[in-house]
Amino acid sequence: MKTISITLMVFLAMLGTNLSAQEKASAEKYGKTLNAGVGIGYYGYIGHSIPVLHANFEFDVAKNFTLAPFITYYSYQNYYYWGNPKYPYKNYRYRQTVIPVGLKATYYFDQLLKAGSKWDFYLAASAGFAIRKTTWESGYYGETVVQNGTSGLYLDAHIGTEFHASSKIGLFLDLSTGISTFGLAVHF
Repeated sequence: MKTISITLMVFLAMLGTNLSAQEKASAEKYGKTLNAGVGIGYYGYIGHSIPVLHANFEFDVAKNFTLAPFITYYSYQNYYYWGNPKYPYKNYRYRQTVIPVGLKATYYFDQLLKAGSKWDFYLAASAGFAIRKTTWESGYYGETVVQNGTSGLYLDAHIGTEFHASSKIGLFLDLSTGISTFGLAVHF
């Protein structure tokens, strides 16, 4: 999955550079953008990829720099082997729902890369906290705190691109150390 994503990113970067050779770099504004996306996150403690919903709202802070409050949602099911003399040993199922909330800081490299107005290229970092809720199947009476999983602190690094289909709508690809997303951007 990562190889495909990186290949797609390189292809989009080359395509964007070729398309913009005739255009002048301008003082583009990046903020006032609602980004809503779906994606795939892979976490070693789960053992497989899971679907993710993500939204943020970007606003300009300085030249080529934005901040965006964000909220993300994902949920997964896993098993925990437990038992004692009163209860049989078996795999007990639990569902964990995680909602990271925080702030994403983004720096755009469009002018440096001489990208045209149809493309944005960026590096970003996000920080916040993750709200977690764990629900166990009935019949489980062991420890209810999941030791493996997300901590309360949420930190992520990002590299991404956006293709502007029009002045109001764009498609973005955000590759991340945690949750990579693909989605729709709406510019106000």
